[in-house]
Amino acid sequence: MSSFNSYMVILSTYLVSSVSYVSCQWSSTEKYKNSLFILAMVSGLSGLLVHFNTLLSDIAQQNGLSLSLINIISLIGFQLALIAIVAAFNKSLRGFAGGIIFIAGLSALLSIWSINQWGQSNIEIKALTWQTKTHVLSSLFAYGLLCTGAIISLFALIQDKRLRARKITSLNALFAPLEMTEQLLFSITKAGFASLFVAIFSGIIFIDNIFSQHLAHKTILSLIALIMFGILIFGRNFYGWRGRSAIYFYLIAFFTLAISYFGTRFILENILGKSWS
Repeated sequence: MSSFNSYMVILSTYLVSSVSYVSCQWSSTEKYKNSLFILAMVSGLSGLLVHFNTLLSDIAQQNGLSLSLINIISLIGFQLALIAIVAAFNKSLRGFAGGIIFIAGLSALLSIWSINQWGQSNIEIKALTWQTKTHVLSSLFAYGLLCTGAIISLFALIQDKRLRARKITSLNALFAPLEMTEQLLFSITKAGFASLFVAIFSGIIFIDNIFSQHLAHKTILSLIALIMFGILIFGRNFYGWRGRSAIYFYLIAFFTLAISYFGTRFILENILGKSWS
């Protein structure tokens, strides 16, 4: 199956899964909730399996890893779908899971658009040592986790705004209790912080003269983001930080991290014509 057809299957299954998860939360579907949940899980897992195989084919090359922006966005989409499916085992989080897996579907849609515009990319890359692969894969894992956290932050902000405005409608069924949403956010923050720590310091240890290369600013911004996430975790554990201030702090830290990678790479490859690696 070509990558284009694979992503069509991924998009379709994720959309079916998303709609089914959301439908589980409506009171009008009470009699069909179990069937809808099974449909959501089967569709989501099917899409996840196809997504995994497609990523292996597109990213894992004979001489190393093909890390185009589209492949990385697709990989993050895969992580989002995986987290959504795991979260959906908690009944209160199924509305959230529907939103997350819908966003994962958008990453597949972006891949379809990219292939349709430019065709399947066949990028030749240099062989990577296991040390470099450790750095790259831990970086991608951290970005995916913290990206999921940013999306959860947006869910929490919307929920907080609705509660403050005392908007009690059927849409509230799509949101988990705000306290549970915040707990999920900080759990992902801790996992993302640990992964980012491994990514940054494996890069410092394994990549020669990383601060003297043209990616020094990427490393510095990543370190700043790491420190900010560390401060947030410290504040949560010792001072009980929560609410909008903590969420905004998270989003600022994530924006710093996103600029350190995606912004840097876009400028290097599309404006300066240099390679990020």
